[in-house]
Amino acid sequence: MKKLFGTDGVRGTANVHPMTPEMALRIGAAVGRQFRRDHSAVHRVVIGKDTRLSGYMFENALTAGLTSTGMNVLLLGPVPTPAVGLLTRSMRADLGVMISASHNPAHDNGIKFFGPDGFKLSDTVEAEIEALVESGVEPADAGEIGRAKRIDDGRYRYIERVKSSFPRQMRLDGLKVVVDCANGAAHRVAPECLWELGATVIPMGVSPNGHNINEGCGSTQPQAAAELVVAHGAHLGLCLDGDADRVILIDEKGKIGDGDQFMALMAASWAEEEKLKGGALVATVMSNLGLEHFLEARGLRLERTSVGDRYVVERMREGGFNLGGEQSGHIVMTDHATTGDGLMAGLQFLAEMVRSEKTASELLHQFEPVPQLLKNVRFQVGQTPLEADLVKGAIAQAEADLSGGGRLLIRKSGTEPLVRVMAEHEDATLMEQAVNTVVAAVEGAVST
Repeated sequence: MKKLFGTDGVRGTANVHPMTPEMALRIGAAVGRQFRRDHSAVHRVVIGKDTRLSGYMFENALTAGLTSTGMNVLLLGPVPTPAVGLLTRSMRADLGVMISASHNPAHDNGIKFFGPDGFKLSDTVEAEIEALVESGVEPADAGEIGRAKRIDDGRYRYIERVKSSFPRQMRLDGLKVVVDCANGAAHRVAPECLWELGATVIPMGVSPNGHNINEGCGSTQPQAAAELVVAHGAHLGLCLDGDADRVILIDEKGKIGDGDQFMALMAASWAEEEKLKGGALVATVMSNLGLEHFLEARGLRLERTSVGDRYVVERMREGGFNLGGEQSGHIVMTDHATTGDGLMAGLQFLAEMVRSEKTASELLHQFEPVPQLLKNVRFQVGQTPLEADLVKGAIAQAEADLSGGGRLLIRKSGTEPLVRVMAEHEDATLMEQAVNTVVAAVEGAVST
């Protein structure tokens, strides 16, 4: 069973286990040994990061670990997570590493890995890496130590790749777009890309200082961007998170949309154009029942996975599907990218606006969502509130109350010490009662 890796790589508070420079060095050495299978060829790894202050520390520690096993390191600097997936494959690297805690606050950080195909690693490979971290690895001989150098054109390569996913001959002239870069990894690439395609760009969250990533901005706090959309009379707002692998859309009225509505739009559009492979959309257990009903009405299927865009991508690859994502704004289009890409998804939505000549508010309301409520309960590391009899009883009762017209989903977050309690039901009052009952039981278990 994995202990080090969570839903998306290794994550935690900087300078607190496991996110210490000592552990990063050991992880770097372990993945270096895992992916450097022989000594006869050149082996390289690309490393990107977001704008957190601790990124410098982890970049250096990982580089030391990787070069100690003979890997040559190419340092990309601040780039979005999807850029690392893209460049790992296009630069023929054996491994890609992204240093980021995504939407988490600045004091957190994380390490994500991509294989040579540009896709995130499987649970099996992560378990093998954990075993190497625990046992330790033999360093390379002195003459085989790797080199490290900075690559200056990574972000430009990425911008061109994202632009190539936009329909040929189509332009964004006449469209005013607010883009909130969360003071994160896309603070340069997103405004540049949109401007080069013809949009009038109103940027925010483009002044990172190492401490302000996701602070009052970005996909998890889009209110400021919504106000900016209305104030400037913009046609659309794009809110990226810290590493730009997710996007939340804001219509011209300042209303905040979600990934489910966007996925419904793209699935219907691609199906109509016979571009939707397998007749299905892949999403997680968190996606709204309304999305499922919307797809069924069009003869399409919703394939559900565990939470995490990595699991969405795994199912897409297994089934040969090309569209998937999460309600939180991870949108995966494997015809264009190997992981969620917020900027690329935003461009696809803008393309639909241009093609259909409809407003963002029209396109962002594809179906009526079933009432849904999500509440989080924080617990201390080491606590196991879901194993308490009181909590088990509350969950059983809530499931019985909601049976027939909805569902209940209880899970531990893979990125934070949180229990997430989510319910859906046509009867909003019944749904709220069920969630509150379970939350109260979990809070009671945590406080004892």
